[in-house]
Amino acid sequence: MKVFKELAKAVRRFAFEFTDEGHVYFPESKLLRMGVFTPKLIAPDGTVVEELPLAHNRTVMEGRNHQLDVVFHGGTPVTTWYLGVFEGNYTPLDTDTAATFPGSSTECTAYDEATRVAFVEGAASGGIISNAGNEAVFTFNANKTIYGGFLISSSAKGATTGVLMSAARFSPSRVVEPLFSLQIGYNISLVDA
Repeated sequence: MKVFKELAKAVRRFAFEFTDEGHVYFPESKLLRMGVFTPKLIAPDGTVVEELPLAHNRTVMEGRNHQLDVVFHGGTPVTTWYLGVFEGNYTPLDTDTAATFPGSSTECTAYDEATRVAFVEGAASGGIISNAGNEAVFTFNANKTIYGGFLISSSAKGATTGVLMSAARFSPSRVVEPLFSLQIGYNISLVDA
């Protein structure tokens, strides 16, 4: 609890910085808030074809403002977040929002799941919250090149409402064939820097 009181004081004094990647850094406490996507390509029989490199996300300004409003200003929390994927050759920007990102990034909707896939996180432990064991699964119904993923508050594919929290470009992009799946883990951490 002490660390949160310290962070609250730091926020009130504007004693924090944003890194080039959109992470929040608290110099006095030496804490860094960041997220990482862990994508895997899965064959129709369920075997892991490939574990893609970790993709560090950009926490966009809209997402950072939402976090600060909820934690320190009594803002309304989002009870369920959703993961999505994009097929545009796009690099996420700090200025991306839920209203602009689906179009700018060319959100991919060619998967069997009816909506964006819920981010089913476990309780925070050791400064990390994650969907480990409940990774989001996107089962593709068309050949698509997937360039990255994102975390957003609205469930409908292609929706331009809600809050965009973060997005990441996968490196390299990955071609996914019909019946293959992309399994996406997502970890958010508040760690000593």
